Amino acid sequence: MAIYIKGAGMTKFDVDERSSYERVYECVNEALDSGNVSMREIEAVFVSNCEPETNGERQRHTGPMMSSMFQKKMPIITVPAGCGGGGTALWNAAEFQKKNNMRNILVIGFEKLVANLSENITDEMFMGGERIYEQSEGVIFPAQNALVAQQYMEKYGATEDDLALVALKNHENAFLNPKARFYGKKVTLDMIKKSPVVASPLRLFDCSIPCNGAAATIISRNKTGVELAGSGLSTSKLASFEREDMTSWDSTINAAKIAYQEANISPKEVDIAEVHDAFTPVELISYEDLGFCKKGEGHYLIRQGITKINGKLPVNTSGGLKAKGHPISATGVSQIYELFLQLTGNAKDRQVDNVNYGLAHNTGGAGSITSVHILKRAM
Repeated sequence: MAIYIKGAGMTKFDVDERSSYERVYECVNEALDSGNVSMREIEAVFVSNCEPETNGERQRHTGPMMSSMFQKKMPIITVPAGCGGGGTALWNAAEFQKKNNMRNILVIGFEKLVANLSENITDEMFMGGERIYEQSEGVIFPAQNALVAQQYMEKYGATEDDLALVALKNHENAFLNPKARFYGKKVTLDMIKKSPVVASPLRLFDCSIPCNGAAATIISRNKTGVELAGSGLSTSKLASFEREDMTSWDSTINAAKIAYQEANISPKEVDIAEVHDAFTPVELISYEDLGFCKKGEGHYLIRQGITKINGKLPVNTSGGLKAKGHPISATGVSQIYELFLQLTGNAKDRQVDNVNYGLAHNTGGAGSITSVHILKRAM
């Protein structure tokens, strides 16, 4: 039996001090309302969260927290997977639903990153990487992705100008998204190119923005307007420098292959995509690993405007991690929210015409774990 996206919800990605409980309550209610589903009809919950100890709330027992909130006894499974947590939770929920024939399952991702314990958050999450193996050698996430960018630029001729175009595109899209961190905020190419260097060649505007946020979606056996047509999940070696080619992430390639096969489509049939642009070079590499172009040609897509909101293949119409914001575990589910809006014709100012297939690509680490989900507009 097919699986459908019954409803979806998302908070604004911001830096206010609301608790995680409030954010989860808000996005779950939006998902229930949009799907015309009551909590009584939910049979299981999959939830992703990875920084409860450092955000000031000190709540590690997420399942019982959700049980108290929803006032219901049911399976509640926590799925932490770093930046790839939301997509991984959805993949697990879909597999669970297939095997247990449940009617409705709720998937949630949430994070409170921007809190008063900023030194803890910086050390544990924003610096990134495994403490002994990577951090001790200085290979924190910005540095690791800078190494990837350097290799990519040397091999294929991409430039810092190409990276700046990725950032500009995603900020232009976020300008139109009321729930994005950079909603209504004008960012120019000159601002991007003159921003401080973080880890060469990456500048400040090449890096995704941390924030607080939550997102939820309901997958169902009941036929709706959007089908979850394919789902793939794959892991790879922890660090990008362990792999034969730093500029190609095999977890993305393998997850995409599975998702395309399940959906019975080719990359050419994808009409819109939400891609994990934690750093701008990751978006270019993902174009290639997802099959949107040949290896080494990702920068041509951004130069030619193909992935702009009015291009042949719009990518990150939400603003992406770069400008919508990146609240870690909420990111993968928020990608589903954007595609749900697009496929149901409810994306308003950023609505793309004639969308039949949407792809969500969510990665943890520098390609360490990746999920790919393909959504289909039900005919």
